[in-house]
Amino acid sequence: MRWTIGDVTVTKVVELVQPLPLVGLLPDATPEAVAPHAGWLAPHFYDAEGQTDLSIHSLVVESGGLRILVDTCVGDREIEGLPGLRGPAEFPDRLAAAGFPVESIDVVCCTHLHFDHVGWNTRLEDGRWVPTFPNARYLFCRPEWEHWSTNPPGHYTSGLGDTVRPVIDAGLADLVEPDHVVTDEVRFVPSHGHSPGHVSVLISSHGEQALITGDATHHPVQWAEPDWGMAADSDSAMAAATRRRLRDEHGTAGTLILGTHYAAPSAGRIVADGDAWRFVAEPG
Repeated sequence: MRWTIGDVTVTKVVELVQPLPLVGLLPDATPEAVAPHAGWLAPHFYDAEGQTDLSIHSLVVESGGLRILVDTCVGDREIEGLPGLRGPAEFPDRLAAAGFPVESIDVVCCTHLHFDHVGWNTRLEDGRWVPTFPNARYLFCRPEWEHWSTNPPGHYTSGLGDTVRPVIDAGLADLVEPDHVVTDEVRFVPSHGHSPGHVSVLISSHGEQALITGDATHHPVQWAEPDWGMAADSDSAMAAATRRRLRDEHGTAGTLILGTHYAAPSAGRIVADGDAWRFVAEPG
């Protein structure tokens, strides 16, 4: 899938799609609680059995002559405590088939350092984890890295020694601030809460805007119900406040929302619905 925002192009490359009950992702999303939203969530984001699809994908942003890869999925490795959740080994081939061989990527942006956003930072070669994108600068938000590198790793960051440390050791990493400007059209915006230094990616070009959410939201229903958090949130109250702020900023601006975990079509706009809010899917 591909979207155009002014002069910027964004291409989605899927690693894997995981079907699951929505209440398994967001514990507050019981069938009764979701019922008022079911009409606009269907058919893309919710079905009659209460199921949804969690998509794990990368987004390639082309801006200012650069190819910028946002988040690198799970990777070809076993995830501690999550048997069976493993990215396909051919994911780099999928990138190449979409027109983006790994050697062509100029910048890798990780919205945060949970395992499903850093996995393909590296790949195993001759028994060593080495950077997958040898010509790229990897951008990690400084507060995010400082937190996880000075605190015991949690379940969601247990693999940083394989996915982030080899990039730093190779001299390919830049620790940047939460409002870092990548190009004149692409910049980070702080969206802390899900993790201590979480950022989203804002694209602005010729009067058009798009926001790559990262894990500020996992599912479109959270724009209507910002208090619905999930187990991986580091600070639930801050995560909810972040969702409200982003909703207020981008729901009135007509920003195209590109959900990092939203099922296809993965994009849409936040719109007011009386005193409430909903998400209107917009295929690329």
